[in-house]
Amino acid sequence: MQFLSVLAMAAPQGDPSQAQGMQGMLTGMVLPTAVIFVIFYFLLIRPQSKKAKEHRELISNLKKGDKVITSGGIYGLVESVGDKTITLKVAENTKVKFGKSFIADVRATAEED
Repeated sequence: MQFLSVLAMAAPQGDPSQAQGMQGMLTGMVLPTAVIFVIFYFLLIRPQSKKAKEHRELISNLKKGDKVITSGGIYGLVESVGDKTITLKVAENTKVKFGKSFIADVRATAEED
């Protein structure tokens, strides 16, 4: 609102209707921009941050014995969990180390392999 008053003071002082027209024009530009931002927030930004938060929680709750799927589609069993990496057992005597961020999902133990 201070911006509006600054513009009103900067307008020529001779005609009061011209100052009101300038404020109306500014409101006409700011209001649609604010509405678009609110729409983007609720349709794009908020759901994306919610999904990222859920993924961080999923990664922080990983433990040995969990069945997981990587973002590359590899199914594995968690052998060990480090600070930034995780070791998966993908076959007998085959262990692969991944970055924690590449874990896409934790599978239910009842799911078929």
